[in-house]
Amino acid sequence: MSAERERMSAVDTAWLRMDRATNLMMIVGVWILDEPLDFARFRQVIAERFLKFERFRYRPVDDVVSAAWVPDHDFDLDSHVRRVALPAPAGKVELEALVSDLAGVKLDPRRPLWQFQLVDNYAGGAAVIMRIHHCYADGIALTRVFLSLTDTERQPDPITQMPTAAGHRSAIHPGRALGLIGQLPIPGAALVRTAVTGGADWLGKIIDMARHPDHANDMARHAIGAAAELIRVAALADDPPTRFKGKLGARKLAAWAEPLPLEEVRVVARALDCTINDVLLAAAAGALGGYLRDRGEDTAGLSIRATVPVNLRDAHHDDGLGNQFGLVFLDLPIGIRNPLERVEAVRQGMSGLKGSYQPVLMLGLMAALGMLGEPFENVAINLLSQKATLVASNVPGPAHQLYVAGSRIAQLMFWVPQSGDIGLGISILSYNGKVQFGLITDRKRVADPGVIAARFGREFESILLAVLLGPYLQAVA
Repeated sequence: MSAERERMSAVDTAWLRMDRATNLMMIVGVWILDEPLDFARFRQVIAERFLKFERFRYRPVDDVVSAAWVPDHDFDLDSHVRRVALPAPAGKVELEALVSDLAGVKLDPRRPLWQFQLVDNYAGGAAVIMRIHHCYADGIALTRVFLSLTDTERQPDPITQMPTAAGHRSAIHPGRALGLIGQLPIPGAALVRTAVTGGADWLGKIIDMARHPDHANDMARHAIGAAAELIRVAALADDPPTRFKGKLGARKLAAWAEPLPLEEVRVVARALDCTINDVLLAAAAGALGGYLRDRGEDTAGLSIRATVPVNLRDAHHDDGLGNQFGLVFLDLPIGIRNPLERVEAVRQGMSGLKGSYQPVLMLGLMAALGMLGEPFENVAINLLSQKATLVASNVPGPAHQLYVAGSRIAQLMFWVPQSGDIGLGISILSYNGKVQFGLITDRKRVADPGVIAARFGREFESILLAVLLGPYLQAVA
């Protein structure tokens, strides 16, 4: 990135303009450490590793016609790395309240849009709250960034540390950055991505078609498939009314559940011949449905849609920062009480999306909106948000123990932003043999997200119990 302003990609521009007072486009993460974290050493990690990604020294500026990355010539690290303290007893309730407050506070547009806050009195250890505007990067890129800040040993040997793509050294190689939920085989993904990112490359495709008619036929097939998918998405009915949908406020509430053993989830998935994602999303659907029924809502036969991120990055190349993911609309059968039937319904829904053009279609739409301008984007986002109730993201994280600035990370969590009028987001993250479930809600829609988060573990236990008792119940029958 040069010393002067650089034009922002159309997709990143769309994410920058998507900010609303009721829905800020911030990715919020929390790292919980079971021991104190030295602030000076942590600050040094940010200075030496995080800022090696040069974009984080730039702030996004939108002049209506286009957006650009502009260097912050008065960059001050102290404005981005801060210390805070929780009120007594400085436990989970107090940390959830602080995360909730920060999730609704806009980052200072006069500076690069990111911030780390070290909570150095949390439950005998510490916690780090990270906030980054979505226009900087998607989940894949931020996973790479996070891994570059951590080590696999408390005191790593600098000689054996592996270099990252940004030029600094870390014990975690960026190539291990893992994808978002539903790593679906996306037909024509590279073709569509080329179309939305570069005019000259697209001209080259046209010339190639003239020389190789078989390539033209392949492109036509993808175009027809994408057009058919566009019709299907446009024809989706609005999601049914529940207390999860409605007018939003400016207050966000974050909550998380106790982690689950990943191996138990894997065993259940194998027994049911489905994926780990299927099991976890079925547990999330059960928690949402049970919450509504406890409040008197009839969920019989009810499904609600979740927009689910799908990674579109090239697995063999480091694409740097920015946003390169699409979305699919997934039905969550919150009205199915039988846990095994619910898992099967989710499995079928995910299977039906394999090979779908939805992700590349949505990526192309975001690029188009970034070029058309904010008024067009607002109309499109409003229409799309009516077709879904929540955002659901599942990130397979690092499988081993990590350390930051010499302190052990016990738990990792994150919350994705919700666009338009969507007021509910669920996030599932695996780390070091555990699965962490998080929830963020608009206060006007759900004032007690901790209740839903607490149900998540119980819903998984009901699936596990059904699997264990299945043979016995069949014998009795």
